[in-house]
Amino acid sequence: MHKYEGLLVHQSHDDDGIIEVVEKDGIRALHFGSSSIQSAMLLSDPDQLVLAYVRTMTCWLLFKEPLVGKGLVIGLGGGSITQHVLKHCPDCHLTVVENRKSVVKIARSHFGLPHDPRLDVIVGDGGDYVRSRMESGREQYGLLVVDAFDHDGMAEAISNQAFFDACHALLADDGLLVINLWGGTANPVFQTAALWLGRAFEWKILFLPVVGRGNIIGLAFKSSVAVTLKDLRARAATLEQQLHIDFPAFVKDLKKHNASTLKQVIKP
Repeated sequence: MHKYEGLLVHQSHDDDGIIEVVEKDGIRALHFGSSSIQSAMLLSDPDQLVLAYVRTMTCWLLFKEPLVGKGLVIGLGGGSITQHVLKHCPDCHLTVVENRKSVVKIARSHFGLPHDPRLDVIVGDGGDYVRSRMESGREQYGLLVVDAFDHDGMAEAISNQAFFDACHALLADDGLLVINLWGGTANPVFQTAALWLGRAFEWKILFLPVVGRGNIIGLAFKSSVAVTLKDLRARAATLEQQLHIDFPAFVKDLKKHNASTLKQVIKP
């Protein structure tokens, strides 16, 4: 059976709707009942990041050495981001919170999510998890990744000021948050999310539009970063060689799109 111009290799339903896996031109993609791709994997090279927005989310590496210690990921999908962090941060330990048990099963069966001692996957509400950890005060994270969407857009559980306030409280002093946002800068949904981020992180925030897509990647910092623009350019050149991702372009676009906030994040 064909769907979304590709071969449908899996279809199932849970209380939240349809889950589909479709293959086309050597790429396996995850769908939630629409043509929008939630996650994708190149079958011939599963470690390669296929989707532009996922590659752009790696921009956090410009500001922080590979994660050592605890990281928290809200939203699993096919697990591309989670697997990338595990691969390139050997001394990390990730907790991933995914609302749909069925999605976790598909990530393992069709997208290669490993059973790794450095990875804990929890089925639950990401917003509730973050707020409960904040209230307990027991954990702090060096990295917090938020990529929680359903077929309608940003998940309701993370669409409020309290969520971002809790994220700020959970980060270590040198920690940062990276979030996938939908919609252009004129989109009211994006503007509202940007306001929540700014308030929570005292405007130590940056935004990086995904080239050719509607996504915008947000970065939010617990504290200013002791790097200069020159440092970022040097770091970008090294990362480009290591990961084959256009980090120099990320630096150019960060400078271009964050004239008013860049000075609050890095040294002049």
